[in-house]
Amino acid sequence: MSETTSPKKRASGTTASSLELAHAAAVVAEENRAKNIVVLDMRKLTAAFDYFVVVTGASRRQLHAISDEIDDKFEKDLGDTRLGREGYDDSRWILLDYGDVVIHIFDEETRDYFSLEELWAEAPRLDLSEVLHDHAANEASKAAAQSDEGF
Repeated sequence: MSETTSPKKRASGTTASSLELAHAAAVVAEENRAKNIVVLDMRKLTAAFDYFVVVTGASRRQLHAISDEIDDKFEKDLGDTRLGREGYDDSRWILLDYGDVVIHIFDEETRDYFSLEELWAEAPRLDLSEVLHDHAANEASKAAAQSDEGF
């Protein structure tokens, strides 16, 4: 068993590792202007899942957009399907369960109240600077190339 992929609850046909899913969720959240994006490595603390992705949105509409875009990315590009979703209608805390990766999309007040990062303080935080920076650089390159084609 690999450290980044485990045979827990996974959709059949999934090819992405749990780490790749966590990174993809962080990138999609950033693309949708989420704030305070954190990925917690839970592998040494629980056998239930590998990573928590925790993000904050500013409005019900933004929380829905983040949730919907993550679902779309995982299903279309990564071949993974969601096993469960909670809180979508209330839109203060949307939980997306992908088996090895659990994504928490909070409004600011609810995130502060539940304080998952404090509850799971022993979980190491992944450094997302390269993942998010590389994605931003790739998007900037694409935009520049499209701009050059217009001339």
